[in-house]
Amino acid sequence: MTMCDRQNTLVYIFDPRSPRITAYHIHEWIYEQLRLQEDEIRMIQTDGPRRQVFIKFVTNEKMQTVLLSTKRQMEYRHDDGEVSIVRIDKAGIGMRRFRVANLTPEDPDRVLRDTMSKYGYVKDISEELWSRVYKYPVSNGVRIVELHLKQHIPTYMLIVGHRVLISYEGQPTTCYGCNEAGHQFNKCPDRKTVTSPNSLHKVRNVHG
Repeated sequence: MTMCDRQNTLVYIFDPRSPRITAYHIHEWIYEQLRLQEDEIRMIQTDGPRRQVFIKFVTNEKMQTVLLSTKRQMEYRHDDGEVSIVRIDKAGIGMRRFRVANLTPEDPDRVLRDTMSKYGYVKDISEELWSRVYKYPVSNGVRIVELHLKQHIPTYMLIVGHRVLISYEGQPTTCYGCNEAGHQFNKCPDRKTVTSPNSLHKVRNVHG
């Protein structure tokens, strides 16, 4: 089953090293810092292991107002006086684990991380290995990226000079030529018809 995009939702991302916070204190913090009214919120969801809180607003306008007023950052003061910086962003489509093919072993992970950061928060990058049924269970050249997706990624992308193939569950198929969704390369409006030398020779013969 494909996950749906989150709508009108902000994610509050706490430092993963910060102390755990109870649901009661989260509610108190939201009220004290944002002064949100009950009829403005549809859901408050906590993800303790990832130190994230999702707030789903009734309207997109209210969500945008909160995002702008906080400038995408807040603070949380713990009982012991420690202050955690809390990053705020629009909630994405969810955590995805996707494959990136056609990079070479010499291409560093940081280049891939920088490229993918525009699509969401990169949690981890690892190498896919051949199964133990093969003689050499070494890397097969595919990178595995775990990312909290904010927007979908094109099927094909140019990274450090390589045209890579990206695939994950629920990914909309995009055109090989223009990276737009909704059509294949053979029907791409940007595709230019190339006249082969043989066909050009035949045209010249016909017209003298």
